[in-house]
Amino acid sequence: MEQVNQQSRRPKVIIIGGGFGGIEVAKKLRNKPVEIWLLDQNNHHTFQPLLYQVATGSLEAPSVAFPFRKMFRKQKNLHFRIAKVDRIDRQANQVWTNIGPFEYDYLVVATGATTNFFGNEDIEYYSLPMKNLRESVNIRSFLLQNIEEALLQDSPESQEPYLNFVVVGGGPTGVELSGAIAEIRNHILAVDYPELKKEQMHVYLVEGQSKILGNLSPQASSKAEEYLRKLGVTLLLNHRVTGYDGDQITFEQSTPPIPTKTVIWSAGVMGEFPQGIPEELIVRGRRIRTEGTCLIPGSSRAFAIGDVAAMITEETPNGLPGVAPAAQQQGRFVADQIMRLINHQPLQQFRYRDKGSMATVGRNKAVVDLGKFRFQGFFAWWVWMLVHLMSLIGFRNRLVTFINWTLSYITFNGGVRLIINKYERKPRS
Repeated sequence: MEQVNQQSRRPKVIIIGGGFGGIEVAKKLRNKPVEIWLLDQNNHHTFQPLLYQVATGSLEAPSVAFPFRKMFRKQKNLHFRIAKVDRIDRQANQVWTNIGPFEYDYLVVATGATTNFFGNEDIEYYSLPMKNLRESVNIRSFLLQNIEEALLQDSPESQEPYLNFVVVGGGPTGVELSGAIAEIRNHILAVDYPELKKEQMHVYLVEGQSKILGNLSPQASSKAEEYLRKLGVTLLLNHRVTGYDGDQITFEQSTPPIPTKTVIWSAGVMGEFPQGIPEELIVRGRRIRTEGTCLIPGSSRAFAIGDVAAMITEETPNGLPGVAPAAQQQGRFVADQIMRLINHQPLQQFRYRDKGSMATVGRNKAVVDLGKFRFQGFFAWWVWMLVHLMSLIGFRNRLVTFINWTLSYITFNGGVRLIINKYERKPRS
């Protein structure tokens, strides 16, 4: 590491995290007079919007991931290391990792978010989150394992917990995931498991608010509810989960507990970042408060972007939405900010351009909000597919995904539902 530092007198930019924001910073600094070090715990970027399709067997895991080294193989000013960053020392301009310390001239914290269980240890232990590839594959394995286990039971009553699937959280992830599981119920269960009937399998979507897709328009929310009900999803709105012990999920309301072996938790996220950020800069959702320049307050060289950052301004009192376009725009903006600092130019204020929101509920069913233009149904579904297909990194990933989607559309039974590694919970510490 020291040898590289001595050979290069160019400013050193360290990017922690290879999500949507981090890779945009790196791309925008290509051919610039800087030395870039990208640090991530994985060797690949993950396209998180399609993780739910990995979780339900519609896509294979490699289709939504792309290796960093291949992504940046032609970018000569970038170095990549698999590393876990434990601590940031803003006074010494260093980050401490499990492979040693790194010095920086400019730092970009783009570590993203993790699942928020709101302090409930039982829910954290027994439910299944879905924020990365490993967790998505775990869901796929566990879902299939429970269907297989249902076949071994000797009565409908004993089968019930294995065939009840509960998704908690009515945002885009929860809506898309519950719709995908419902399509397994409607089109695949009786074909792959002829001993079972689709009426035996139940899918529940639990949301603490009065509607799903709260960040979208009322029209989109209402239509998504209609689509889910047509698919056979039971919606439990205004329901707050109080506990889950691996056998049944309970609620604050008078609703009876639901016996289930599978609870997928998508009810909240919180920022994930190394030590070294002062407590007074950590705001709601465990995010790092930033200035309008994306700088972390108290620093002239450290930025935070994406889901881990909370840009609190008059225009964005609650921070920016935790979506890929926001992180990408911030990534490109921060790359420009770094060059402005290097060239001794004044920093600018970030302006977010909302490009709209969308969610798919199932086959031929999606909702799209693009400013004043709002549409649902078949055309929205095609728009959703086109946007996500073109957003994937790598021609192979786009091709494989397109083929998988085409086969699934034609046959109603596409995808590969394999249990590669049986999912088992680790013993509770």
